[in-house]
Amino acid sequence: MTALPPGSTIGILGGGQLGRMLAMAAARLGLKCHVFSDSSGPAFDVAAAHTVGDYHDLKAVRHFAQSVDVVTYEFENVPRATAEAAASVRPVRPSVKALEVAQDRLVEKTFIAGLGLPVAPFAAVDSEDSLLAAVKQLGTPAILKTRRLGYDGKGQARIKSTSTTELAEARSSSGRAPAILEGFVNFQFEVSVLVVRGIDGTECFYDVPLNTHKNGILDTSAVPAPLSSATRTKANEIAGAIADALGYVGVLAVEMFFVGEEASAPLVVNEIAPRVHNSGHWTTDACLVSQFENHIRAVAGWPLGPADRHSDAIMTNLIGADVNEWASLAATPGTAVHFYGKNDPRPGRKMGHVTQLLPKSADVDG
Repeated sequence: MTALPPGSTIGILGGGQLGRMLAMAAARLGLKCHVFSDSSGPAFDVAAAHTVGDYHDLKAVRHFAQSVDVVTYEFENVPRATAEAAASVRPVRPSVKALEVAQDRLVEKTFIAGLGLPVAPFAAVDSEDSLLAAVKQLGTPAILKTRRLGYDGKGQARIKSTSTTELAEARSSSGRAPAILEGFVNFQFEVSVLVVRGIDGTECFYDVPLNTHKNGILDTSAVPAPLSSATRTKANEIAGAIADALGYVGVLAVEMFFVGEEASAPLVVNEIAPRVHNSGHWTTDACLVSQFENHIRAVAGWPLGPADRHSDAIMTNLIGADVNEWASLAATPGTAVHFYGKNDPRPGRKMGHVTQLLPKSADVDG
């Protein structure tokens, strides 16, 4: 495949902040972006073109695809039929298969386990009886998650006992939708790996960040994570194996639980995201080539850029009213600010992020 030259157009399904940052990275390379979304969003402000349309209007999706050279997406809940409609006209990268796997937690866990990679014990749940059987099988505590949709802690319920009342409440809170029960993983902290895979199978990896959460939402991502070199290598191998199995093109995020250096399996895969990821936002300021630029490079068929970091970094999300402190944040030395252009700072809404840069240290080894 011939790489798309500058002046070509990347189509992006989704108009959120990830689409915004992809479009900004594409512009740096002389590439244009056309964003298709079901509502106006932050990406519209910086894209060369935008279309508001229903994702289920497949005629409109195909018309959009005809106006671009390649299609990508900025969120994993793009309807399968939408991606297939676009793929009937132009290449879609990452592939429809990546969406299919990532959109259903049961399919995702089964796929990853089938590669021989460590995941939390899990069981399918589609009724109160199957939930009770799953809890008896996996034990408590456990987490009930809807198979589809749900992010930033949504669509999840923690189960602490086999109480009939508690199980009924958990099913009710998930809307009685098809679900998956995941057994408890006694982890020390969460990390993520961002692997970039090109059309030719070439891969590069960003440094592994340590992630912290508040109220189910990512709060900070800091590099380097306190992992041994052997465990960092293993983390990359796991992410690379998943990307290879999917025939992936672009940035893939693989979230993992770190359970300890002495464990037989120090890392347990939590979930994957077939897109650029919040835990990689620090790469814009701490790397020569960010996750956003490398995703654009990959889907456009360009050589991948270096993923090395030149600084240590701590990325902090600005949630809701946090963004109102924009003036003081902008005045903080050594800190890069990124605001997404959203007007309504609702609780739980990601409004921007800041990245504090520090002199590069040696990776912590063990």
